[in-house]
Amino acid sequence: MNDNPPLDIVIAGGGTAGWMAAATLARFLGDHASITLVESDAIGTVGVGEATIPQIHNLLVGLGIDQAEFVDATEATFKLGIEFDGWLREGESYIHSFGTTGRGAGLIPFRQLWLRGRKIGVAESFGAYGLNVVAARKGRFAFGKDANLPYAFHFDASKVAVVLRRYAEERGVKRYEGKISSVTRDAATGDIAALVLDGDRRIEGNLFIDCTGFASLLLGKSLGVGFEDWSHWLPCDTALAVQSENVAPPPPFTRSIARPAGWQWRIPLQHRTGNGHVFCSAYMEQDEAARVLLENLDGKPLTDPRAIRFTTGHRREHWSHNCIALGLAAGFMEPLESTSIHLVQSALARLLNLLPNDLSNLSTARSMFNRLSGAEWERIRDFLVLHYVANDRRGEPFWDHCRQIELPDTLAEKIALFEESGLFVREDDELFLDDSWGQVMLGQGIDPRGYSPLADNVPGEDIGPFLASVAKAARVKAEAMPTHAEALQSLVGERARA
Repeated sequence: MNDNPPLDIVIAGGGTAGWMAAATLARFLGDHASITLVESDAIGTVGVGEATIPQIHNLLVGLGIDQAEFVDATEATFKLGIEFDGWLREGESYIHSFGTTGRGAGLIPFRQLWLRGRKIGVAESFGAYGLNVVAARKGRFAFGKDANLPYAFHFDASKVAVVLRRYAEERGVKRYEGKISSVTRDAATGDIAALVLDGDRRIEGNLFIDCTGFASLLLGKSLGVGFEDWSHWLPCDTALAVQSENVAPPPPFTRSIARPAGWQWRIPLQHRTGNGHVFCSAYMEQDEAARVLLENLDGKPLTDPRAIRFTTGHRREHWSHNCIALGLAAGFMEPLESTSIHLVQSALARLLNLLPNDLSNLSTARSMFNRLSGAEWERIRDFLVLHYVANDRRGEPFWDHCRQIELPDTLAEKIALFEESGLFVREDDELFLDDSWGQVMLGQGIDPRGYSPLADNVPGEDIGPFLASVAKAARVKAEAMPTHAEALQSLVGERARA
């Protein structure tokens, strides 16, 4: 018999983060928790987290949400990776794809064989050996294990929140409409005791989830947890977001296009395209940034550009007292590698794994949660910084500045190891694996001086035919796939816009 008081969870804020928390906690805690969500229709959400990474499948599978229904309800398309256009220099591009590139030979990693092949002049570009890259370039997509295409989604974030809200409310989550006017704390422990809404309504709980966005009303404002500013590593501080009409079938990848003081995203959905311009206000005025964005849309704008000011970084603690922050309340990681929704998802998984029955002593779980969260954010930060510092866009003040950024020690070590012989070592269960780091390192012009001696175990005359066979297999398999638009239609019918 559990004599501990039941979990009484209060989620402050809705949007994708709030309703993801509500749905996930309702699904996995069931009758062990009472869950309440407070949000105000008068407070908007950022709502630009429209691209994901393959870990999103864990959420759908865990919640038991049917993929076809989800794609249909959220106007989703499929994503094989991200094309980085002009990030190394103008006119050059590469795709950071999901999944693996090529195939190894025994204990010899493929990248080492490719490096040796490049040295002897028999290798194509690295992306030519990745099925996801080849399929993305050809606009192809296929489902199933036989297809072997790891993928994520592009979707309408506002519609995702609707799906998750319906799911959560069907499982007993109670929603209260209203603005939070104040937060009351226990005089003895300092824990949050209740949220006070307009009209003096009081919502009590023993565990609080802060999903109040940049305001961070609970963790930041009420509990006073400070913010660790990473803008010296990631200097962009403004995003302009705008929606536009589709003018062609949606490609199965996100586009990230380098601009003079930042970059532009292009996210294709079934019914429209999401666009944005992330830039550094020290190097470009907002009016100029809006002009650059609007002049580089594929289709007619459907909305006016909406400005979002931010500082990259995170709260020094993600869990303080009896409050855990998720999403923008925990921090901001610019959307360069589509990690925002994943960070909410991984924090929820971490919370479920660490949450004790007895809430009277949270110190150990809280300490572990904060340590693991900090390590995850730092590793993702390093991956984003890599894109900026390794550029050859000479003569542009913003990009010249980025090349001079003093690297975090953890990133400097990774780059040095890769420069020596194309090697990478994963640490602290970090999100991005060897293939991701390798694709971006090579794409950003970090050129290994050598390769592993393991690659010399393959006779030189066999390297060329081996690489050619891998590239041919990727081409043949991709060409046999349906188009991305056809794959969408096969899943959700003619409603998918082609």
